[in-house]
Amino acid sequence: MQAWRVHRNGEPGEVMRLEEVERPVPGEGQVSLLVRAANINFPDALLCRGQYQVRPPLPFTPGVEICGETADGRRVIATPALPYGGLSQYAVADEAALLPAPEALDDAEAAALHIGYQTGWFGLHRRARLKPGETLLVHAAAGGVGSAAVQLGKATGATVIGVVGGQNKARVARELGCDIVIDRRTDDIVAAVKEATGGRGTDVVYDPVGGDAYTKSAKCVAFEGRIVIVGFASGTIPSPALNHALVKNYTIMGLHWGLYNTKDPAAVLRCHEELTELAARGAVKPLISERVPMKGAADAVQRVADGTTTGRVVVLPQGDAG
Repeated sequence: MQAWRVHRNGEPGEVMRLEEVERPVPGEGQVSLLVRAANINFPDALLCRGQYQVRPPLPFTPGVEICGETADGRRVIATPALPYGGLSQYAVADEAALLPAPEALDDAEAAALHIGYQTGWFGLHRRARLKPGETLLVHAAAGGVGSAAVQLGKATGATVIGVVGGQNKARVARELGCDIVIDRRTDDIVAAVKEATGGRGTDVVYDPVGGDAYTKSAKCVAFEGRIVIVGFASGTIPSPALNHALVKNYTIMGLHWGLYNTKDPAAVLRCHEELTELAARGAVKPLISERVPMKGAADAVQRVADGTTTGRVVVLPQGDAG
């Protein structure tokens, strides 16, 4: 079978190699899955660079999120067990963690439903307790993680302000349903949020970017607002001024979704059931900007790493499977 493998750490476009390898053998409690679609995530780039919190032994296959097919024909969503990741024609995954792929979504959409939407749901609902009528500020709103938060925020009944970089991403954010779109390249984020909220600020901030995005968020979060830290795509981890949080009465909260798989797996299942229901009524639908063939995976991971993509880029290892 074909699989992309990383033999040394570095930039994805330089270190990923498409190779002919043996089909991986599942261990105890695991199953073999035919990979119907593999969604590219920023952690795939971090894995290639050796900067992710999990460092599989070299060589390994990236790909942390797939829609796969079991030996008995079930279509499932899974997070492959590294080092046998999803950018391959076959992967292995823990059987207990398999989730049924929603019938309302095709393979590429189903592959993109899991990590980003689970992260958004836990961040906005379990952590920030977002309520209808509140204002939600989403950084990188046209990206894979941000676009999920936008849709989930709108499904909750919140007013959603999306921050993007560039006119093309601003267009995508409007199409996703953002009530207000701020282009960080040309607009003053803090002034725009204050104007949009009558000077009050935003109730909830969803931040997968870090760096300057966090700094601006702290300046425009409302009284008793909540800033949810999801990641640091900018490459800069901010150092919050805790005296500022005290003076303004806002909360800084972290969201590491992967911990719920071990600390509260039942909550992950309940979340999936809710996401499946939202997908069935069209309230959420992963934005798939590109469906690329297997040979294009390394370039696609590099573009996600560089932040030049919108929505989700999905690899189809078996060809155009839908």
